[in-house]
Amino acid sequence: MLNLKKQIRTLYITGILGNLSLTGAWVVILAARGFSLVQIGFAETLFHIVSLICEIPSGMLADMYGRKKMLVLGNLMAITADIVMFLSTDYWMVLLSMPFHAMAYNFASGSGEALAYDSMKMEDKQDGYEKYVSNQSIIYRIASGISTLAAGLALYLGYRKSYFISAIMGCITLCFTLSLFEIKGVVQEDKNSLLKKMILFFTDSLKFLYNNSKAAKLMFLNSFVGAVDILLLFFLQSKLRTAGLSNWFLGPALFIMELGGICGAKLILKTKKVKYVRVFIICTLGVFTGVLLEHTAITWLMVLGGFISAMADDAIQIRTDAKLQDMFPSEQRATLISISSFTFSVIMIVLSPLAGYFFSIW
Repeated sequence: MLNLKKQIRTLYITGILGNLSLTGAWVVILAARGFSLVQIGFAETLFHIVSLICEIPSGMLADMYGRKKMLVLGNLMAITADIVMFLSTDYWMVLLSMPFHAMAYNFASGSGEALAYDSMKMEDKQDGYEKYVSNQSIIYRIASGISTLAAGLALYLGYRKSYFISAIMGCITLCFTLSLFEIKGVVQEDKNSLLKKMILFFTDSLKFLYNNSKAAKLMFLNSFVGAVDILLLFFLQSKLRTAGLSNWFLGPALFIMELGGICGAKLILKTKKVKYVRVFIICTLGVFTGVLLEHTAITWLMVLGGFISAMADDAIQIRTDAKLQDMFPSEQRATLISISSFTFSVIMIVLSPLAGYFFSIW
């Protein structure tokens, strides 16, 4: 029997434990171990390649066999990744851990959102989904900020102790995940092979997007705005130092920009009666205002720009997510969320080199 309050509370807890990790500063840890930026960059590339390959299939499996099952599988992948990193003695073992890290992300992506929305839908309380996404966004921003600030602690402890702690946290997360109430899409059993079922399932999802062009456009536009914000915050790490901000103040400056996302997540809940088009235009202008302020070369204005951009991005992400969930059929919900995430990744791949060129010449 579904206990909605317990279900949502457990999803919040798993979100906190999943994002709050010393290994969030894994780039710093690898650099401290003596690996070059080229090696670190190749490891991250491997992560993104596996993530792209597994993103949509993980969503389909969640719809076909259960969202809770995929969350559990994601927890197991994260624990495995931490164990491999704990045992790693050379670069090849670091590379071996990357696919597990990527799949841990993939199996969590889409499954949690689909489980939360359909849990609320069962109790006819899906109007509370936007508040749920807002709270999850705040959890992510705070955990990400703390993880960044904790990089020094990770270096002090050393990579073995850091990944051991992360693996223990993964086991605790797994215990909470196992207590969730399972909800999966209504998929009829058939005798086709798994591959054929996945192909048919994917085809049906594409047909849905073809017949619902509004949902497809929302996914693309939301991903584009989000990509601009992410790239801005990424390049600000370098541009702030170029503008004269000392390394001592860089961490706090990045944390302040993360707080912008928290403000956006709270503010969007106050605008339920504002039409989506107006919210989208205002938030898009907010993100591009951040880009313009970045070019002032005045550090406090650049930080303000990052704050405004993060605030606008989180606000439109939350409103769009809630709007899309109302459009998605339950039996394809996790798959369509994964397609949305895949769209974002593809846009990031295209925009990243263009943004690098743009920020280098202007």
